[in-house]
Amino acid sequence: MSNGTGHTPSSLLAYLPSIYQEEAGSFLGQFLRAFEAILIAPEDGSGASIKSLEATIAGIATLFDPRNTPEEFLQWLAGWTAFSLRADLNLDQQRDFISKIIQLYSWRGTKRSLQDLLSIFTKGKPEITESATDDCQLGVNSTIGEGMWLGGGPAHFFQVRIFLPDMDAKLIARQMEIASALIEMEKPAHTFYELVLEHPTMQIGIKSTIGVDTLLGNVALPETNQKP
Repeated sequence: MSNGTGHTPSSLLAYLPSIYQEEAGSFLGQFLRAFEAILIAPEDGSGASIKSLEATIAGIATLFDPRNTPEEFLQWLAGWTAFSLRADLNLDQQRDFISKIIQLYSWRGTKRSLQDLLSIFTKGKPEITESATDDCQLGVNSTIGEGMWLGGGPAHFFQVRIFLPDMDAKLIARQMEIASALIEMEKPAHTFYELVLEHPTMQIGIKSTIGVDTLLGNVALPETNQKP
């Protein structure tokens, strides 16, 4: 039973009673080489056609690292964090999200958490602005006759603006859907918001022609979640 490594008996013989070790070149010594190849990494530098169980166990920590775990383990790893991966996420987004999910859970309901989620799941750059409660502070952010006004923004309101790259209307609508779902999932129940997607509307020579269909400025697509 030669497998290209000569007739060297299996090292597993050393773990058997002495009666089985008397003839080192016996059939048993060669027979055990098949099990040795599966269970133990080869010590002779010959390599193996399959990864041994010993090597697999030694590298098991890799399975718990979302950056390095094999793709087929990502769903399993996400399940450990009580999360199901979206089908429309690419591989890099899946790895990025799983690596941050525990930390994001601890920030849930905060501006930081929402901004990070929007950065991961959308293709644009998010910007979140909360209603100011200190609109009027003399000498700090207001000056009489210049930058002072009475009142301020509505309570418990915030605006989300996402600056998207150039894409077609179908993808823009999909980005709106994803962003809305994330905001509804993350925002505190007593708050309401406005979602605005901004994208290029003029690229001279590409999608606009001066004097024909040129429009200066951006066209925003607003969606407001009104407070009940």
